[in-house]
Amino acid sequence: MPDFEQSFSDFIDRREYDRAENALFSMVRIAFKAGWLAAGGNPPKPQKVLKLVRLPSCVIPPENHPDSIESDISITDDETDHDYD
Repeated sequence: MPDFEQSFSDFIDRREYDRAENALFSMVRIAFKAGWLAAGGNPPKPQKVLKLVRLPSCVIPPENHPDSIESDISITDDETDHDYD
């Protein structure tokens, strides 16, 4: 019989799971926002949109992975950059 933890890990590592999880998160956020606004709360401030992409580990050799490369690049929080309304 297959190991439960390994089978579950294989299941959540699939792209279909990521899509379902993203859809569920969006539905929960939309419902919470609707309740928040209905209760008289202020609308949330616009946020920058980020898209995270998970690549298979075989695409980037570990020695070339960005987490292992030192860089002088920094990300700043400049709200005057763009308006993402």
